[in-house]
Amino acid sequence: MSKYDVLCIGSATIDAFLSIDQRFSSLHMGDKILVTSLEKHTGGGATNSAAALSELGLKVKTLTKLSHDHDADFIRKELKRYGVENLCRNTSRQMTDSATIITSSKEKDRIVFVHKGASTGLSAADFSESDFDCGWIYLASLTGDSFKAVSKIIAIAKKRNIPLLFNPSLYLAQKGKTILAPVLKQVTILVLNKEEAQAVLKVSSSDLIILARKLHALGPAAVVVTDGKKGLAAFHNGISYTAASVPSVKVADTTGAGDALTSGLLFAVMKHYPFEDALRLGMANASSVIQHLGAKNKLLSEKEALNFIRKNIITIHKKRI
Repeated sequence: MSKYDVLCIGSATIDAFLSIDQRFSSLHMGDKILVTSLEKHTGGGATNSAAALSELGLKVKTLTKLSHDHDADFIRKELKRYGVENLCRNTSRQMTDSATIITSSKEKDRIVFVHKGASTGLSAADFSESDFDCGWIYLASLTGDSFKAVSKIIAIAKKRNIPLLFNPSLYLAQKGKTILAPVLKQVTILVLNKEEAQAVLKVSSSDLIILARKLHALGPAAVVVTDGKKGLAAFHNGISYTAASVPSVKVADTTGAGDALTSGLLFAVMKHYPFEDALRLGMANASSVIQHLGAKNKLLSEKEALNFIRKNIITIHKKRI
């Protein structure tokens, strides 16, 4: 029996959210712009998923590389608050990853500046097979030199028969299906957005079902492709699923939506929910997060997610193919 439920692998960041009351098109080089609000939250695929799964009631650990700086201390304290241990054995000389998200209240749009630092240095020396005493692996993006560690992670998952969820970022998806083939063949659940799906397959199709089926053919048992406000499509056990986004939700910021949805889905699958109900629970979690700033703000417990589903109609259309 596994000692804990899920190992979440990927990045950890500090996200700074800046709001301005101007259109981006009105800005010029050399301008000094008044920021109307500033908030800082933790982010990154490893910590977002770990926090979400912990909030849902699972025993979770992370594998993410941090630095010695103040941002890393902030992340460690938050992980401790969620009861999550980071298994990485070493620290990085590079700065902890960060992102600056600038939102225009006039245009309801944003610009994101991302700095990849410590997380890119995860190596095989930072963990061992004995760390993987878990029921599932949640593999988010490992970029830069960290991608070299994926082969060891996949080998351990295969040897120990640990099911794997893969949630790549666009940076990783752009490597394409040929380079990602060893990962995709081992994946149980693949979750990504439309642009990431197109990047993996090197296609321009916007048909989510077609994208999901093509990705399914590469190995994953289940595939979910999201498309923001347009909802999602999935393919599992010969059945296609489609769902629109929840219309009653007022969006404040979409940062962390994918991690919240994916974590909710994984939790429900682990708890043996029917697949369509697992999609609903994931959508409920994402719908809560996007109403607030910060990737971990207002993550739901299982009870809260079920209450959300009862109060909001989330229609799932199924079709056997």
